[in-house]
Amino acid sequence: MAEQAPALGPVDFSTHVLSLASTVLIALGKMPGPDGESHPKDLETARHLIDVLGMLEQKTRGNLDEAETKLLASLIYDLRVAYVDAPGAASTGGCAIRTGLASPIV
Repeated sequence: MAEQAPALGPVDFSTHVLSLASTVLIALGKMPGPDGESHPKDLETARHLIDVLGMLEQKTRGNLDEAETKLLASLIYDLRVAYVDAPGAASTGGCAIRTGLASPIV
């Protein structure tokens, strides 16, 4: 009989946003991929996923517990800073990353 892959743990909100944040860090070249290898930077994907996290923050406002709210806000802030600091981000429209505010980060 073939060996079964280990079952994945339960998915909760924090696990989901941490997974998205890890993918952003991989896309920014700040973390190796799951295979342990470095991957080329993909600023467009990083920006898109940061925007997804921002959208989740807006859409879940008032529905998260305090720990989830703080985790999400902290991740979004840290990832936006990492994105803006990434070489080449300015040339890909890095200043246009969505903040949930009326004006973009400058």
